[in-house]
Amino acid sequence: MGEDAALDVRALTKTFGDRLAVNRVDLRVAQGSVYGLLGRNGAGKTTLLRMILGLLASDAGSVRVFGREAAAGDVVSRKAVAGFVEEPRFYPYLSAQRNLELLARLDGPAASVAPEAALELVELADRRRDKVSTFSTGMRQRLGLAAALLRSPRLLVLDEPTIGLDPANAAGVRALLRRLAGEGAAVLVSSHNMAEVAEICDRVLIIKEGSTVWEGTQSELHDAAPVPAWRVWTSDDARAIAAAQALSVRVEAGSRSTGGAPLVVQADDPQRDIFVLGLARAGVAVRRMEPDVPPLESLFTALTGAAPDTTESGVGAAGAEAAA
Repeated sequence: MGEDAALDVRALTKTFGDRLAVNRVDLRVAQGSVYGLLGRNGAGKTTLLRMILGLLASDAGSVRVFGREAAAGDVVSRKAVAGFVEEPRFYPYLSAQRNLELLARLDGPAASVAPEAALELVELADRRRDKVSTFSTGMRQRLGLAAALLRSPRLLVLDEPTIGLDPANAAGVRALLRRLAGEGAAVLVSSHNMAEVAEICDRVLIIKEGSTVWEGTQSELHDAAPVPAWRVWTSDDARAIAAAQALSVRVEAGSRSTGGAPLVVQADDPQRDIFVLGLARAGVAVRRMEPDVPPLESLFTALTGAAPDTTESGVGAAGAEAAA
């Protein structure tokens, strides 16, 4: 990732009293890529993003933005950076468009995208005249993203941008992030959703208690995941187990099954096909088959000690504060 690194973080460290919140974390985000920061609630994701955006001073380590050292509070070095951390905050009694107009005025010449165009990008144009007080959490998230896009950033740093969004709007945000990366922007996004990160990110960093436990490309992430597991309902479990053993397919009886499913089969797609065809030859019917724990979630659990926390409320604070 050499000279094309938009963001280069080295050994970044932060403590609060006797608690080590971020422990010597390294990450590099290339221009034209989406980089995922994944961890359970309290892992240190937001603290790390705050230091990257210059909202919080680090105790040790460095942040370089487009090759320039960026200390906390250094606005000049972050003139091509925008984003949000924690909950987006706007004037609730003003409309979405008026809020963005005020932020654009504060940003001055750096705000190169018209508020109307930014609202269009995040599919809020039809609500531009509505007061923010009427917006849902997901709508405020999208408005926060619109605020960050006002300056057409070359580096976009986002904390849980899809939290609170319905599936269709979340998919729209993910598509927009990939499009921005395709146009040359660097995107750093935190999430608690392993599947989402794996879908849109080129590289992924997983942290636990402030420390890196895994980092690599999306393909390496999938390679590191365990073999998929499937819950299987059959017409004759004993014969199904015997058939699986004869085919060298790993099967467990009841150890992780739920809802009355007696078998859990660990198999990739080719092995699963062999297993199903083998049952057919043995005269055993497969009455139902569904995924058990998805492989990426299994990997997340193994690395962090907990399943992805879907209740995490890491929504972001957009606009002038985090746009720096």
